[in-house]
Amino acid sequence: MIRLSMAETNKKSEKKTKFKVGICKRIRNFLAMVAHLISIGFTGFIIYEAWPGSSLFSWHPTLMTLAFAFLMFEAVIFFSPESSLLPQANRKVKTSYHWITNTCALICAAVGFTVIFVNKAINDKPHLTSWHARIGLVTLIYCSVQAMGGVPILYHKYFAGRFKLGDLKLYHATSGLVLFSLIYATFVLALYSNWFTGKVSGIWWYVCLGCPAWLALVVMNQITSEYMPRALKKSSEHY
Repeated sequence: MIRLSMAETNKKSEKKTKFKVGICKRIRNFLAMVAHLISIGFTGFIIYEAWPGSSLFSWHPTLMTLAFAFLMFEAVIFFSPESSLLPQANRKVKTSYHWITNTCALICAAVGFTVIFVNKAINDKPHLTSWHARIGLVTLIYCSVQAMGGVPILYHKYFAGRFKLGDLKLYHATSGLVLFSLIYATFVLALYSNWFTGKVSGIWWYVCLGCPAWLALVVMNQITSEYMPRALKKSSEHY
């Protein structure tokens, strides 16, 4: 009787665990799918407010938002098991789309930075005077370093004797968490800029504040859920 009772208790416990896991998975699916719409909507809203071509400066928010809120976000989500735009593609195809999209994002960000640098030079204004500018420069530099860190993964056969592919992927993904934290900080600081507060206020300002947070949350959840177990396993092997 005791054994039977224990078996029933274990079955109930397993059912509860499966139910909780199922709920968490549905929540992650919802967050990830909505994130696609937020990425497109937030990017479109910023482009509309900037109206590219209306001035030289207008290309800065346009290109930066396109780079980080849309292209780079989607480049990471290609690997998502819940909401990838390439659900049937194999890992190799997703990797190709990942680095191509990220390269486009880096180009857009570099051009966007050049635009604001030239705009300030033309108007005889000092550079890097705000926290948005400083953190933005750090983000762009870190983004370039992150891109370079993907090269050994893409061409691992040339680095096979020096690094393990699994370790490189783990380090690259972990570094990506730092990058998206910087991106989120840069976006938040941008929302406090004179240009943005002069165009957007009230409830829409808070909506815009939530958009980068949602995107960052989805990316961080994807990376941690996929790579955190590997990191813990790797750490335990050293003890």
